[in-house]
Amino acid sequence: QVQLVESGGGLVQPGGSLRLSCAASGFMFRIYGMGWYRQAPGKERELVATITSSGSTNYADSVKGRFTISRDNAKNTVYLHMNSLKPEDTAVYYCNRDGKVRYPWGQGTQVTVSS
Repeated sequence: QVQLVESGGGLVQPGGSLRLSCAASGFMFRIYGMGWYRQAPGKERELVATITSSGSTNYADSVKGRFTISRDNAKNTVYLHMNSLKPEDTAVYYCNRDGKVRYPWGQGTQVTVSS
C-alpha cells in the first residue's frame, strides 16, 4: 500500500519560511523522481518542484529562487524548503511520484501566507 503523508504546513506571514515534509512508503522510493504540487482554492493542481532519483531539481518559475526541494532516501522523505513566502503561495501542498502515472494523493498540508 503506497502512502504519502505530507506535513509541516501552517500559517505564516509574508516573507516567512516553512519546511514541508513528505513521508513515503509502499514503493521503492529511491528509484523514482518525486515532486511537490500545490492546489489553491478554485485552481487546478500545479507542479511546484521536482527532484530526480539522482538529485537533479527543477522548479516552477513562480517559486524559483525561493523554494528548494530535497530528498533523504534513507528516510524515504522529500522536503520542500520554502523561503520568502508570498500570499500567492497559499495552497494545499502535496507530494507524489514525478510523472504522468502517479500514486494515490495524500491529504496534503495546508500552507497559508497572510499578514
